[in-house]
Amino acid sequence: MVSLLASVAQCATSSYSLEPTLEKLERLVKLAKERDGSQLVVFPEAFIGGYPKHSTFGAPVGSRTKEGREEWLRYHQAAISIPSPATDRIAAIATENDVFLVVGIIEKEGGTLYCSVAFFEPKKGLVYKRRKLMPTGAERLIWGFGDEKTLEVVKAEFVSSTTTTTETETETETKVEEPVTAVLSGTICWENYMPLLRNHWYKQGVQIYCAPTVDSRESWESTMRHIAQEGRCFVLSACQFAQQKDYPPTQPIGPNEVRDPEGIMIAGGSMIVGPLGEVLAGPLRGEEGILTATLDLDDILRGKYDLDVTGHYARNDIFEFGVKGFGK
Repeated sequence: MVSLLASVAQCATSSYSLEPTLEKLERLVKLAKERDGSQLVVFPEAFIGGYPKHSTFGAPVGSRTKEGREEWLRYHQAAISIPSPATDRIAAIATENDVFLVVGIIEKEGGTLYCSVAFFEPKKGLVYKRRKLMPTGAERLIWGFGDEKTLEVVKAEFVSSTTTTTETETETETKVEEPVTAVLSGTICWENYMPLLRNHWYKQGVQIYCAPTVDSRESWESTMRHIAQEGRCFVLSACQFAQQKDYPPTQPIGPNEVRDPEGIMIAGGSMIVGPLGEVLAGPLRGEEGILTATLDLDDILRGKYDLDVTGHYARNDIFEFGVKGFGK
């Protein structure tokens, strides 16, 4: 068995404030490493910078308000550049704990914000970022659109415990640590409903499909399980769990809601799913926390025995698929 230990962190941004959010990230990474032995930890969408649940930014169709522009200014100030001293700090956390990190970040470049996900390798630091292709609903007002320049998978190096069985009169098992390369992708929230994007990741050979999100609906579980079965890959879905106390006091709380520091804004639902759609951990609801599971990478090939959607099940003699400009 060629395996590694992977975790998802279910947590909220600390009131759009960078320093306490980075402190929380460091604390959770240490916990995942020391308690569970995690080698990979995935954090939610918009963990750095924050997800502005219920905000309108003063933008009814055809006009913008002064107050909305001030809210936008505060939100822009909470975002970070990639790279930046903040990403250097995250890279240092990855190095100090020897953990590969996948982190949802609100990225700023000039006057535009992007909903991004960044990959941090323990020895190399920041190795890749990608930007959400299609912001959903009102997100289109506040975030720019990604493009084909950020559609690469990431090849990550881990040390795997490989179990071998010696067939003798008394069978014995031996565990040997050896380096293994795993192929990771990052698909942000409702990008997971883009079938062509999913197919693109499958064609790149994704093995660990990371899904940072803020979608806390119970129906999200069926989406994650479907993707795992469809792509014959491990799916790591990290969702925020956020309460009103995790936001600035001026944050809108939604229609018919009552001001209550304990009131839930984003309900969680993080989970880890195996290549045959089996739930390995979670879903976690109603609290912050860390979920960890052992990923047996051989399970991917066991699953592709009867379903390989970009191989024997693709029918390339009938269907064609391509990504404009990819790889150029």
